[in-house]
Amino acid sequence: MAIPLIQQIRVGAYVVKQKLKGVEKYPLVLMLEPLFRCNLACAGCGKIDYPDPILNQRLSVQECIDAVEECGAPVVSIPGGEPLLHKEMPEIVTALVARKKFVYLCTNALLLKKKIDQYTPSPYLTFSIHLDGEREVHDDAVCQDGVFDLAVEAIREARDRGFRVNINTTLFDGTDDAQVARFFDFVTGLGIEGITVSPGYAYERAPDQEHFLNREKTRNLFRDIFRRNKDRKWQFSHSSLFLDFLAGNQTYHCTPWGNPTRNIFGWQKPCYLIGEGYTDSFRELMEDTQWDKYGTGNYEKCANCMAHCGYEATAVTDALKNPLKALKVALGGVGTEGPMAPDVPLENARAAEDVFSAHVTDALEDIRRKDSEAA
Repeated sequence: MAIPLIQQIRVGAYVVKQKLKGVEKYPLVLMLEPLFRCNLACAGCGKIDYPDPILNQRLSVQECIDAVEECGAPVVSIPGGEPLLHKEMPEIVTALVARKKFVYLCTNALLLKKKIDQYTPSPYLTFSIHLDGEREVHDDAVCQDGVFDLAVEAIREARDRGFRVNINTTLFDGTDDAQVARFFDFVTGLGIEGITVSPGYAYERAPDQEHFLNREKTRNLFRDIFRRNKDRKWQFSHSSLFLDFLAGNQTYHCTPWGNPTRNIFGWQKPCYLIGEGYTDSFRELMEDTQWDKYGTGNYEKCANCMAHCGYEATAVTDALKNPLKALKVALGGVGTEGPMAPDVPLENARAAEDVFSAHVTDALEDIRRKDSEAA
């Protein structure tokens, strides 16, 4: 099972509790981003285009614990950058597991075999390893030869040691559905717990802007992929309705507060993929963000986004409201034939704003101020 039963029960109870309390906006997954520094420079990444003084910043152990407790989400995803570069990551993970948070430690796995002794297998800890396809596809995506083989070695090592292992896969324009099917067959054979998959988000600062999928191509691609899963052996770390959404069978708006982000700048508005401002506290993020300004159909930067960090929470909410629909997809599989659901119209979306430079300037000034005070 891709998602452990204990996690399904705990997350389900948490959602029901929020509903009974009348809470309209609540987080499901905290995106805890303790650094931007990475040991790869992927062409489709928009997370590492910062000056060195910013790339050298780290959230402390206490800042990570405080963010988790302030947010209250039952699941914590730790992306980056590359989290294993953080010298205190084992201490951070240990503290979160002790609080019975379900931790997904995202890594390109280049350092995993070297550092795996620093971690202890637990039902609350999953190594989520970045693999975008078969050897040639993945190594091309991360712009470095040999990374695929190192990641596969790390997966086998982690599985042999009793760790839960997930893979996270990003798909881009030009992806071949037959090749994806072979890849999913291969990683399933490695004994992984599940697959996290999403179309690549079109980061405005990513070096490669030519290979991001639009919504029509995304929906057609996922139909083609799921059509090849006739024996249903691939296990996905997603709700059934999110997968159904990817294949064009559901009309959803995103739920950006479902996966709030805490990084070295603060609490990121409005979501993990777009940094349009930062707050000092989770409460400020929830209360001060003008949520209606964002999302597909509302904002140009969101036009082609179908990523799980925006839409998984929507699918979970829909499943709670329509359990029979969710059960039908879970039992019968994702629909791959027939007309698609209407998509969100884009013509009234407001124009994108360029705010990156201002954030970088403010951050550099803050770093200089703190360095001066410490001197």
